Amino acid sequence: MLSVRMQRDQGLGPLVLLILFGGYVLPSSESSDYSEAEVLPDSFPSAPAEPLPEFLLEPEDAFIVKNRPVQLRCRASPATQIYFKCNGEWVNQNDHVTRESLDQITGLVVREVDISVSRTQVEELFGLEDYWCQCVAWSSAGTTKSNRAYVRIAYLRKNFEQEPLGREVRLEQEVLLQCRPPEGMPVAEVDWLKNEDVIDPSQDSNFLITIDHDLIIKQARLSDTANYTCVARNVVAKRRSSTATLIVYVDGGWTEWAKWSACGTECTHWRSRECQAPPPRNGGKHCSGSMMESKNCTEGLCARNKKIYIEHAGHSVAPGMGVAVYAGLVGALLLCVILVLCVGVLAYRRRCRHLHGDITDSSSALTAAFHPGNYKPPRQDNPHPLHPSAPPDLTATAGAFRGPLFSLQQGVNDSPHKIPMTTSPLLDPLPSLKIKVYNSSTFSSLELPADICSGDGEILSLKSVGTVGREREYHSHTLSREPGLSTSATLGNLGGRLTIPNTGVSLLVPPGTIPQGKFYEMYLIINKWDKTTLPSEGSQTVLSPVVSCGPTGMLLNRPVVLTLPHCAQLDTPTPDWTLTLKSQTHQGAWEEVLTVGEETLSSPCYLQLEEECCHVLMEQLGTYGLVGQSSPPQPACKRLQLALFAPRAPCLSLDYSLRIYCIHDTPHALKEVLDLERSLGGVLLEDPKPLLFKDSYHNLRLSIHDIPHTHWRSKLLAKYQEIPFYHIWSGSQRPLHCTFSLERASLAVSQLTCKICVRQVEGEGQIFQLHTDIQETLPPHSPLPSGGTCLPSSQVGPYAFRLPDSIRQKICASLDAPSARGCDWRLLARSLGFDRYLNYFATKPSPTGVLLDLWEACHQGDADLVSLATALEEMGKSEVLVVMTTDGDC
Repeated sequence: MLSVRMQRDQGLGPLVLLILFGGYVLPSSESSDYSEAEVLPDSFPSAPAEPLPEFLLEPEDAFIVKNRPVQLRCRASPATQIYFKCNGEWVNQNDHVTRESLDQITGLVVREVDISVSRTQVEELFGLEDYWCQCVAWSSAGTTKSNRAYVRIAYLRKNFEQEPLGREVRLEQEVLLQCRPPEGMPVAEVDWLKNEDVIDPSQDSNFLITIDHDLIIKQARLSDTANYTCVARNVVAKRRSSTATLIVYVDGGWTEWAKWSACGTECTHWRSRECQAPPPRNGGKHCSGSMMESKNCTEGLCARNKKIYIEHAGHSVAPGMGVAVYAGLVGALLLCVILVLCVGVLAYRRRCRHLHGDITDSSSALTAAFHPGNYKPPRQDNPHPLHPSAPPDLTATAGAFRGPLFSLQQGVNDSPHKIPMTTSPLLDPLPSLKIKVYNSSTFSSLELPADICSGDGEILSLKSVGTVGREREYHSHTLSREPGLSTSATLGNLGGRLTIPNTGVSLLVPPGTIPQGKFYEMYLIINKWDKTTLPSEGSQTVLSPVVSCGPTGMLLNRPVVLTLPHCAQLDTPTPDWTLTLKSQTHQGAWEEVLTVGEETLSSPCYLQLEEECCHVLMEQLGTYGLVGQSSPPQPACKRLQLALFAPRAPCLSLDYSLRIYCIHDTPHALKEVLDLERSLGGVLLEDPKPLLFKDSYHNLRLSIHDIPHTHWRSKLLAKYQEIPFYHIWSGSQRPLHCTFSLERASLAVSQLTCKICVRQVEGEGQIFQLHTDIQETLPPHSPLPSGGTCLPSSQVGPYAFRLPDSIRQKICASLDAPSARGCDWRLLARSLGFDRYLNYFATKPSPTGVLLDLWEACHQGDADLVSLATALEEMGKSEVLVVMTTDGDC
């Protein structure tokens, strides 16, 4: 080893150069006096190498509240320099605040740096990522990077996505109060208040708050009757939902019966009880039954040795006089009965004389639909039209069957007992005509005497009268008849059709469904989302509006057909859906009625499925809805509509908003949104766009692009908005929408061009190409629902059906009987596509008649006879075709 050392002697003499080689000193030529120098070691220890910087403090995620900037800080040692890099760009050195200190333990330099991030910096970022920053520290050994810290603008929307709803529940019933907090950044925390006191489930185990922020009361107690509020809060603000009032009621119960009283003078004794075990509370039902009970206390035999008195008008009457009093009363009663019978016979004979020649034959009345309104069928030469063996058909129509079924108006020159043969309704009430009207709990009959006729224009309205309980009160609340969401009509044996215009919902009541001589005020109602519980549960989704038809409990001779629109996508080659029809009980619970493809002979309904609607054959009226869930392995798809709305022109403010609704692809859903926006002053900018929404658990994402930034500015705090998957898939929310708030530079700016992209994450999407003048008044844009026509809300009698009754009867007579060649009703079902479960029709007295009812329901609005005639022609039923050509119009 060669070493060189320079050394100066103590006398500051010449510089001595020592050359060390192999541990020996080799003196230079200048000095030979140092030959006795000591031997040096082979190597000397060097200074330790400086390590890489290590971060003692890294920047943390931060939220900008209102306009206050946030501070980001990092600390590292050893570090000669530390700088911040934000979104890939170095932060200016002048924007750093640096502090330096010495670690007392290690002796290394500790460097700390702060920067400030403003709201403007975050808003100016353009891209898909959020605003981020990280520290980079240097030492002589190299560089080290910290973790990224994200800076976001904090906010909390005002409107809750779902608010709790008040309700009344029984004692010890489980209660679910739902709450979905407003969208916010950071995500809002949720508390529940009970009468303004915070609920702590750790202090009261009867309460449970789920991960979705719902409040569950495991067993309702009387003390749980209170006002409940959902409170959402984050670093920006606190929001309160509307208050939900929960009432826990107790139905009353009897005490035991008291002891029997002493036997009284009338040979009876009494006992009583009280409704106090428990007493009804908070609106609970009172005990049913009587409070007092009496019975004979001598087993029907009174004591002979007791004197009998008849209490009459406060005086005592001796037994002998009592017999005379009873005899007089019986005689007077018999006399009254005889007089009444005489008057009744005379009135009946007089009525029969007026009815002669004024009652048309039912067969000619049924074919009146194919004649002009002023056509009058010829009288038949029957000398005894009211012969007891052939009673008149009082439900047959005359002329055109229009207007209300009962009319109490009569002409000036008409006999008060004459049945008019004009285009007015046929039936004026006859003497002692009993019309039975049913409600959900009791049956009652209304007797209409002939003298109730009054002035012109008065129409008889049949109402159900009777005592109603809590179940009836529940339905009267949920079945409120909203304008545009309900219809009703009084129907009899001739049947009819109820239709709620522009919703796709209808009810077909075939002829003969209602027993002869009975009439019902029938109704059809679409239940609003906020006034009913929905039938979906678990992974099920609501596919149709929830519809009520009634009156419930009425007796039907044959099935009616309820038509419901649905939004299930059904054009896939393999079945992706498991579809279930559900009905609602009087208590509000939902029960499965039928699962498509799993029908049995005991199934009470038949469901005919089409691409956009379904037709349900049923014999029990009530509340129904269609639900579905994916059938593995393929995920199912729902058909949605995207509707874009804007404020009605002209716009007088700098602010401008665009609203996009995501709704079911059904006429009812679109009508609901159009009505809502009409009340808000909104205008539909273009036809709704379809979107297939897949059962994939991915959200719906909405974003706005290509805004002319020189004239417009978006107020959106994030790059996009999202509607959670569950809110769309469950179908249990109000019409879902997102709002894009814009601001123009001045009032002179009127043109707006942009693109709005709506897509399901990892799914399908749509783009709205918007180019509009916000000052130009546009005509209302209101597309017709599917079908394109607006049917009348109710049709009564033959005019509700395309197929005349005479043709119907001949088709049934030709096809009902089984044929060895199979050319019977079964072949008709296959030709019409109604053969999914033939056993349902086979159990009916006239399978062909039920098939024709279903055909009428499937072809309302476009029900020409061509499709039916084609099916009959393919079957070789030429004799029926001749009848249709003669009596009808193909």
